[in-house]
Amino acid sequence: MKILLNKELRKKIAWMTWHSKEGHIPSAYSILDIIHFLYHDFMKFDPKNLTMEERDFFILSKGHGCSALYSVLNQFDILTENDLLEKNNEKAKLATHPDSTKIPGIEASTGSLGNGIGFALGLSLGLKIKKMKNRVFVIIGDAESNEGTVWECALLASHLKLNNLCVILDNNHSCDPTLPVPDAQKKWDAFGWETQEIDGHNLDEIKKSFQSLNFNSSKPKIIVANTIKGKGVPEMEENYGAWHSKVPNDNELKYIYNEIDNYE
Repeated sequence: MKILLNKELRKKIAWMTWHSKEGHIPSAYSILDIIHFLYHDFMKFDPKNLTMEERDFFILSKGHGCSALYSVLNQFDILTENDLLEKNNEKAKLATHPDSTKIPGIEASTGSLGNGIGFALGLSLGLKIKKMKNRVFVIIGDAESNEGTVWECALLASHLKLNNLCVILDNNHSCDPTLPVPDAQKKWDAFGWETQEIDGHNLDEIKKSFQSLNFNSSKPKIIVANTIKGKGVPEMEENYGAWHSKVPNDNELKYIYNEIDNYE
């Protein structure tokens, strides 16, 4: 069963980008389904108690896709409609990258590629030292995997047996034209991780993958999620390079809305 396209959230992401005059719509669309699943169906998370001690942690290492996270936090009333309206204004909570000093529920300020996974690793290690059962989930991008820090973290997490750490690789092939990372699952397996590969837009596969994670084993985990940049809007899917950080004009926003409404 294919996931039912999160139409209203996708429209909200496009609207935020149009209104604020900045953003990365295709990158947000490729990770939205997984973020939505994690917050609604999987992680230990209480929107009324964001700092509860037993919570799971979520880190968006590819911070430029933050509109997807903003839209999900808005569903839980953690971010208000006014917060979305003021995005990118001076002194606003929301900007091009998530800021943990301004936004409730954001565990780490990210955006410099390769750094979010390092934060997640340190957090996982700290939790292990304290003998706490919290889990840490972090989304990285496939282009981000060209950063050396990603592979340093991959080695170290395996060496330290950080079984409370789960990386989700947003494998949307955005770096294929420049420096592709082929056979990602095999690479992470060689680094000593438990690996899976899924369709990152298929609800059945997403559920099965996360539910099968064995946090009692000694290995860190990675889910290689094959995704489509710009998922749900054909022009973006076919020409994601041109749309990477493009701000839609009024007519393009209408086109995006129409394609999302008619998506099956």
